[in-house]
Amino acid sequence: VQLVESGGTLVQPGGSLRLSCAASGFTFSSSAMKWYRQPLGKERELVETNTPTTHVTTNADSVKCRSTVSRDDSKSTLYLQMNSLKAEDTAVYYCSTRVWGALTYNDYWGQGTQVTVSS
Repeated sequence: VQLVESGGTLVQPGGSLRLSCAASGFTFSSSAMKWYRQPLGKERELVETNTPTTHVTTNADSVKCRSTVSRDDSKSTLYLQMNSLKAEDTAVYYCSTRVWGALTYNDYWGQGTQVTVSS
């Protein structure tokens, strides 16, 4: 299983960006995918969840109405669009998935991509 995030950058307050997570090594189309973020010195926070088939999304209150998660199953890629960025959105953003075996599961994470919101 491999998850590779990209798209993190320095952006001014009020700006927008789109993060990508390229997935491989598992059946992406049938897997729930999640975006987390971790500000420096703080705990990791769940930002968005995207479930397969129905593509239902949920999101944390901290990004409500400012973020949209989507997926392209043909490319095995997860996206996170964030708008009206604030300084408090500065964090390392990770995508994650849980892969089930016969009886147990493993959680997988990408290496993260840094988003910095600053003027």
